[in-house]
Amino acid sequence: MPHTPGIDPRPLTGEPPALDLLNTRWIGPEGYHDLLETPEGLAIWLAAPTVRELTGPYEPPADAATLDRLLRVRAALDGLVAGGDPPPEGAVKALNEVLSHGQVRRILGPDGTPRTRVDVDDATWAPAWHAAENWLELLAGRPERIRPCANNACILHFYDISKNGTRRWCSMAGCGNRAKAQRHYARRSGA
Repeated sequence: MPHTPGIDPRPLTGEPPALDLLNTRWIGPEGYHDLLETPEGLAIWLAAPTVRELTGPYEPPADAATLDRLLRVRAALDGLVAGGDPPPEGAVKALNEVLSHGQVRRILGPDGTPRTRVDVDDATWAPAWHAAENWLELLAGRPERIRPCANNACILHFYDISKNGTRRWCSMAGCGNRAKAQRHYARRSGA
């Protein structure tokens, strides 16, 4: 489905980059959508604030190489969010392969302060590497807060930052309200 240039059509944005990448696919009233099926969609995702913050000076191009690398990470993340203990070997291997194209370096800045710099093989690896690295950060923090939406018809994921950790829906305005309406209808109809 074509997207309006420059406008992010996704129903859920602003999640941590790894989950934001997973959320480039969604199911809407018109059916299944994939933002990364077109170069325009890739450009929209690369321009998202959470992505631009991470890729910084690299300015990755919205081209076939960048897209291929992002799709590799997204496929690995699909396997990892599906769960399993231990996680699927193929997904682990794929994520580690992407991570092998970059590294975190500690440097001393020109002003004498310590800094961290990420070096990647080339700019086309930057978004994929940062999404994979972000996944590791989420796992090192609160992995139990990585959740799928409780709506079985929804394929979105979120990182629960609520105080008590009980968020269930990708958004209250979307899936949460639909669930409330369904419960209300079931009570009123006696079902």
